[in-house]
Amino acid sequence: MNVQSLMARGAGFLGVEHGIMCGAMSWVSERNLVSAISNAGAFGVIACGAMQPARLAEEIVATQAMTSRPFGVNLITMHPQLVQLLEVCIAHQVGTMIFAGGIPSGAILAQARAAGMKIICFAPTLAMGRRLVRAGADALVIEGSEAGGHIGPVSLQVLAQEILPHVRDVPVFVAGGIGRGEAMLSFLEMGAAGVQLGTRFVCATECIAHPKFKAAYIRAQARDAMPSVQLDDQFPVVPVRALKNAATLRFMQHQGVVLRKFQSGELTKDAAQLDIEHFWAGALRRAVVDGDVEEGSLMAGQSVGLVTREQSVAEIIAELIDQANAALAARRDFASTLALG
Repeated sequence: MNVQSLMARGAGFLGVEHGIMCGAMSWVSERNLVSAISNAGAFGVIACGAMQPARLAEEIVATQAMTSRPFGVNLITMHPQLVQLLEVCIAHQVGTMIFAGGIPSGAILAQARAAGMKIICFAPTLAMGRRLVRAGADALVIEGSEAGGHIGPVSLQVLAQEILPHVRDVPVFVAGGIGRGEAMLSFLEMGAAGVQLGTRFVCATECIAHPKFKAAYIRAQARDAMPSVQLDDQFPVVPVRALKNAATLRFMQHQGVVLRKFQSGELTKDAAQLDIEHFWAGALRRAVVDGDVEEGSLMAGQSVGLVTREQSVAEIIAELIDQANAALAARRDFASTLALG
């Protein structure tokens, strides 16, 4: 047995060689990184984020020109043009849709299923995972709080124990804090069909992120990636994990302004939360594209401490596979030594 056999279910579902998905990172998971990951035998995912339909269509077409291998598109369920974005994906024959940021409606799931798409949804709890499978999800992602960007409150170690033993009818991919092959192996042995990594791919040579953004990753330690703080329990804001900088303080100030507008009735809850999302989209672009690592958002998972240099996508994937297989071989050798002793 090797790690490829352990991730065979996930790889088969995605139609790729390795059961490794790339996390959808706005401004990062675009045509260059997505096509490189798919061409290397893993599964690239376009991060739609706040894109408009015409912009998403452009990105899909450009990615299809750079790879003939499967890739997916991640759509945020709270996007006001979600239906139009899905229609763009259907028109351009995207085979796999990943819905994030909330529970997709039955109508959206039905539309994707009618188009023959594979549907992947994020499950924050066992109960929600079961509900999503009943609603039509073909696979799930469980993402721990170690991840970068928008996060839930529970670590992957706990989510994996809660969900993996009980959800067997669809493939389950795990995400959050995975930076080495040994960690990947441990979750595959627990029953995961594959893994999703984001932070590990930011410093790929094919990634268009600004050199200053990549340098911030390479300098950072795990403890530098901290979640944002919610100001008021009555105004829920999904925490965002990012490297601490001036933008962290600026977000707290912005959140306070939006909270007051919500409390005064100037903004509805949906409009206020969308305002928060627009803040992050703009701040992230400032860092990733413009290289403003002080005023821009440095979204990163805690595995950022394991990012020590720039490497090609192919090198990153090969390193993960080699580490996992080496760990398996070491276990076999240890078991043989015990048997002989």
